[in-house]
Amino acid sequence: MQHETKKIVILGSTGSVGSQALEVIHRFPDQYQIVGLSANQNVSLLLKQAKTFKPKVIAMMDKAACVKVKERLKLLGPRFRKIQVLFGLEGLCQLAELAEADLVLTALVGSVGLKPTAQAIKKSKTIALANKETLVTAGSIIMDLARQHQAFIIPVDSEHSAIYQCLVGEDFASVRNLILTCSGGPFRKASQKFLEKAKAQDALKHPTWNMGQKISIDSATLMNKGLEIIEAHWLFSVDYAHIKVLVHPQSLVHSLVEFQDGSLKAQISQPTMKIPIQFAFSCPARQTNPDIQDLNLESLNQMTFNPPDLKRFPCLRLAREAGQAGGSAPTVLNAANEIAVELFLQDKIKFLQIPKIIQKSLSDHHLLADPTLEQIIQLDTQTKTKIQKQYSKK
Repeated sequence: MQHETKKIVILGSTGSVGSQALEVIHRFPDQYQIVGLSANQNVSLLLKQAKTFKPKVIAMMDKAACVKVKERLKLLGPRFRKIQVLFGLEGLCQLAELAEADLVLTALVGSVGLKPTAQAIKKSKTIALANKETLVTAGSIIMDLARQHQAFIIPVDSEHSAIYQCLVGEDFASVRNLILTCSGGPFRKASQKFLEKAKAQDALKHPTWNMGQKISIDSATLMNKGLEIIEAHWLFSVDYAHIKVLVHPQSLVHSLVEFQDGSLKAQISQPTMKIPIQFAFSCPARQTNPDIQDLNLESLNQMTFNPPDLKRFPCLRLAREAGQAGGSAPTVLNAANEIAVELFLQDKIKFLQIPKIIQKSLSDHHLLADPTLEQIIQLDTQTKTKIQKQYSKK
C-alpha cells in the first residue's frame, strides 16, 4: 500500500533531538519530507542539513547567522537560492505555521519554543513535542488550544513517549499512577562535598544518554524529572499525587503506567531518542530502523528502582511544589532554572546555587492564578533579567 509522504518542519534542527530526527527521516526518504528547518546560530550544520534535505523555508534566531545563511545559500546554486530564510521569533512562528507542513517537531531548547508551538497548534498541525518548557510554562493554555483547534500532540521526551505508548488502547480512567523513571544523572552517587565543588564538565558527563548541554545539567540536578512531572500532568490529565518518580540507573525502562487492577505496563528499549522520535512520526505504526540496536534481555543482569534523594537534589521537590501551586509558579520555576543553568555553564555560579536561585525566585514571586500567554512570556523575561543582573555584577 502506498503511503502519502508526511511533510515535516523541525524547529531546532541542529540540536541533539533535531539532528537525530533528521537521521530518522534520512532512513525513510519515501515516507517523510523536510519542508522547514530552524536553528539559532549554527550556520555550518544548518547548511549541511539544507544541502541534504532541501527545505523550502529556513528560520534563524540569530541575526548575523541569518545573513550568513542567505549569503551561502546563494553560492550553492539556483535550487538553494529559492529557499526562503526567515529571522527571529517571528520567523520561527511563520515556519511553525507553514501551510504544507503536516507535522511540526518542536525541538527548541527553553521557553523560546512556547510561542511557535502555540502558533502551530492554532493551525491544527500535529505536534511532536520535544520542548518540555512549553507545557511547563503554559500547560493549561496549550492543552486548551489543542482541544480548540483539534491539534494532536505526541510527546517525544522518552519518558512521556513511553507512557503514551503504554496507554495506547487503554481506558485513561483505569490508570492509578504514572511512574517516570530517572537515571539519577552523573551525580547519583556523589557526596555532598563533591557537589559543592562540581563543575560544568562534571555535570555534562551523563552516564547513559547523549544530550544537549541544558538538558544534561537538568539531569544532573534532577530538574529535568521535575519538569517532566509537570509536563505529564498536562499531557495525560493526571493529578500530581499520582505521578511518581523512581531512579533507574540502567535507563532501559523509560517509564511505566500502573493500572487500577495492580497491573504495570512498561516501555523498555535501548536508551536512544530515535525510538520516541520515530514513533512520534509514524504512530500508531512501528518501523524497522537499522540504526536502532535491539535490546537483548538475556544479557541483563539486573534492573533496579529506588526513590530519588530529595535532600541532595531539591530541584525535583521545587518543581513538584510549583506544579501543585499552579498558575504562574511553573513559569518562574522554569525561567529561574534556565538562567541558573546558563550561569553555571558560564562558571558564574556553583552547582548547588542552582536550586537556591530557583527557590528564591519562587519565594519572591506573587502568584498569578490564571496568567495569559502574554503575561507568561513577560514573566519569563522578567525573571531571567532579574537573575542575570544580580549575577552579572559579581
